Amino acid sequence: MWVKQINVFLENQSGRLAEVTDSLSKADIDIRALYIADTTDFGILRLIVDKPSEALIVLQKAGFTVSQTSVIALAIPDKPGTLDEALAVLSENNISMEYLYAFVGRASSDAVVVIRVDNAEEALNHFHSKGIKVLSPEEVYGI
Repeated sequence: MWVKQINVFLENQSGRLAEVTDSLSKADIDIRALYIADTTDFGILRLIVDKPSEALIVLQKAGFTVSQTSVIALAIPDKPGTLDEALAVLSENNISMEYLYAFVGRASSDAVVVIRVDNAEEALNHFHSKGIKVLSPEEVYGI
């Protein structure tokens, strides 16, 4: 169950993020989550949107350098200790995590944790065996 994440290379200039959000808004694409990792000169914007295939095309046409990656989205109860349980599954099985970001959805008491790992198939198997809910793309895009 892979969720499509859009990655946008952004020069670290005033207004560049607003250009992305404006392009998506005009195409009626709703942002579900975003995370930006930056340096002095540039940033990588990671987006979960309701229409990832359309977003990729819209942003490419707007002149952005864009790629798409697959990530895993977990639903974990929004209470202390539950993130630790999910992360322990990775560490116990020597699965390296590249990055993580999280958000709390509107219609649930669960937090959504988006992760990118080096061995996603193995991670999925371990999450399922431990009873950690992995969200489908439709569940994430519809939040």
